[in-house]
Amino acid sequence: MAAYLKRLASALGAYQLPSILQKLLAVLLLPVYTGRIPPAGYGIVETLATFVILVSIVARLGLIESFLRYYFSDEDRGRRDALVRRTTVVVVLTTTLICVALALPAGPLSVLVTSERVPGAFRIAVLGVWSFTNLELAQAVLRVDERLRAYAVVNTINVVVTVAVSVVLVVGLRRGYEGLLIANYGTTTVVLFGLWWHLRGRLIGPFAREGARRGRAAAADSLATLLRFGLPTLPAEASVYALSVLDRQYLVHSQGPAAAGRYAIAMKVAGAITLVVTAFQYAWPPLAYSVADDAQAARLYSLVTTYYCALTGWAVAGLALEDRYIITVLAPHRGYLGSYVAIPWVSLGWALYGLWVVLLVVAGRAKVTRRNFPAALVGLAVNVVLLIVLVPHYGIAGAGVALCGAYVAMLAVMHLLVRRAFPVGFDWRRLAQLVLIAGGLTTAGELLAPDTGLGGFALRALVFVAIGPALLVTGFVRRSELEQGRAALSRLRARMGAA
Repeated sequence: MAAYLKRLASALGAYQLPSILQKLLAVLLLPVYTGRIPPAGYGIVETLATFVILVSIVARLGLIESFLRYYFSDEDRGRRDALVRRTTVVVVLTTTLICVALALPAGPLSVLVTSERVPGAFRIAVLGVWSFTNLELAQAVLRVDERLRAYAVVNTINVVVTVAVSVVLVVGLRRGYEGLLIANYGTTTVVLFGLWWHLRGRLIGPFAREGARRGRAAAADSLATLLRFGLPTLPAEASVYALSVLDRQYLVHSQGPAAAGRYAIAMKVAGAITLVVTAFQYAWPPLAYSVADDAQAARLYSLVTTYYCALTGWAVAGLALEDRYIITVLAPHRGYLGSYVAIPWVSLGWALYGLWVVLLVVAGRAKVTRRNFPAALVGLAVNVVLLIVLVPHYGIAGAGVALCGAYVAMLAVMHLLVRRAFPVGFDWRRLAQLVLIAGGLTTAGELLAPDTGLGGFALRALVFVAIGPALLVTGFVRRSELEQGRAALSRLRARMGAA
């Protein structure tokens, strides 16, 4: 068990490094961008960004998920390389066809997506669909081989170059929100070609041998296997991500792009949660599927879920307590000040998404991926109802609450559907303990502590810090886990001393 946790920690570090850098630079540059891009323009950028990811999910046909699942089913290097090539060719073809179809009617489609006629910005986003989807698959090749350093280098380059280009375009050349789009998706395209070149040994292989009749039959059978696993995951994954699209779409069409821009700033502040969730999303499936023994896998899934909730729950509490102060510093321009009301809810929503990743792996291991869609559909329906009920009265805070309600409903249904296919004994006692302590202290701090002035900030920070000791005192961390943690810390200190 300790070896698996060590692998997960190493992978999380590699996947978090670029995310931490990206979130840090994004936070530092928020005052720069918000001073030059009004809320409506920022709303258009973020609405198109969610559109890019949603279309990407559809365009890849579930093949990336299948690739992650079946890569470990065959240890032969040649057949693994064939799987890499086959999946890459299919994804390139599907994304190219979809993007051509989207780029032609850019004018009317841009109105449909953003409520504004911005065909140029929409076509840049379409390029983003193509490059983002194919880069996801290329990165998946690095992930399954646990080439952590290469993954970190590629994504760090992507982040640094994107930021540099965006500063030049937005600040230097005053290209506004279009400059942000060009920097993001133009850089992604260049990085994709660079990574393809790096992986050329796996992408360019013995096509002549594979072209033989037996090779073609095997390839067709393998592709059919990938699609049988992947296509059932597509509706569920699209429905889940549609939760992030629906709130933007409802806000942009009912309350205007400016409201969507304020909501997007709240999402940016929730980056402390998203970087953990994104790293977990990338690191967890390859490790979870690589555990051969089912009983050991079930224990690992339960333990990882418990500590994932502890980490993200603590972070959500901190953002909820200090939301007003964060917005005052990062987006002080008048049009963005109301963003703070959505921060606690969108942060909690992102944390709940990580639990969905856990249940997806459970369904994937049990090969019951068709059960994902009913759960996602329930979440989508709950989201629509809550948006209609809450947003007219509570604005962007209502959209955040709707997002959380949808995830709770979706997780509940998904757990009921997969718990018998692959039983995992989740530690419900400790999870309830976490909710009571972190939630109780956060609520008390929000109700009793001042929300202005240095004293209010300091008091709320003390409440945040107190959550950790409160969990320790009440026995959240088991003695065996503490001993393992101390041993790991001692080994780390020894290595640092030897270095």
